[in-house]
Amino acid sequence: MEPFTTFTALAVPLARVNVDTDQIIPKQFLKLASRETLGEGLFNDWRYVGGDWTRPDPGFVLNQPRYRGARVLVAGDNFGCGSSRETAPWALMEYGFRCVISTSFADIFYNNSIKNGLLPAIVSADELAKLMREVEANEGLEITADLPAQTLRTSTGLEFPFRIEPHVKHSLLKGLDDIAVILQFEEQIAAFERRSKAAFPWLG
Repeated sequence: MEPFTTFTALAVPLARVNVDTDQIIPKQFLKLASRETLGEGLFNDWRYVGGDWTRPDPGFVLNQPRYRGARVLVAGDNFGCGSSRETAPWALMEYGFRCVISTSFADIFYNNSIKNGLLPAIVSADELAKLMREVEANEGLEITADLPAQTLRTSTGLEFPFRIEPHVKHSLLKGLDDIAVILQFEEQIAAFERRSKAAFPWLG
């Protein structure tokens, strides 16, 4: 997994609450052969009229020229709720996003994001409202997510702290997925197994 330290990119506002994983990546895209194609289905029912890829909806933010190339998503409350599909953060990342900012995330989506190197940055309701207004009012606004400092900075000069659990921060900074975290203790695990085998040889 690629380590996350600081990341600066164009921001896009998605001012909708309770965005669930079926809206992030609809179920029909779970049949796709590879992870790399999931970005094409991101927010499919909102990006395209009637889900038809030949008819982009000009009213949806990702289809608006000013937000093309956005890689920081400023989202409403309770982002990533619904079913526990890891394909939701996959789709966001394959589209290009590395950071999602919200006041809250569904637990399973939050954990799946961390395991894949997507930063879920939590801010207060007041800070989120200010960020939304700032992004909407300033075309081309970029946000820098500084994980070591735990801050979000806009290219217009606003700065906010964001919350993240210490072990989550460590994993993202080091680029460690769950298996890599366990392997940090490989020597201790091997020593325990040797002691256990010596003390209880009948266990095999």
